[in-house]
Amino acid sequence: MAVKKPENLSFEAAIEELDSVVNQLESGDLPLEDALKKFERGISLARAGQEKLTQAEQRVEILLQADDNAELTPFDGQDD
Repeated sequence: MAVKKPENLSFEAAIEELDSVVNQLESGDLPLEDALKKFERGISLARAGQEKLTQAEQRVEILLQADDNAELTPFDGQDD
């Protein structure tokens, strides 16, 4: 089975695979070359997930702008 490019995965699939990659790396059982490949894949998955979150945030902001009664506040990415 061919490995999908991270940008072609759903957000949920990317996060699930990223979790698996992190677990494999944390186990410490991988040879160095395999660990580097997993790390590269993990970085790609994290970036793709972040991009999907950014796109979703932009869509929400656009939808809120269309509602004249809704208060639009910038998303700062931090929980209070």
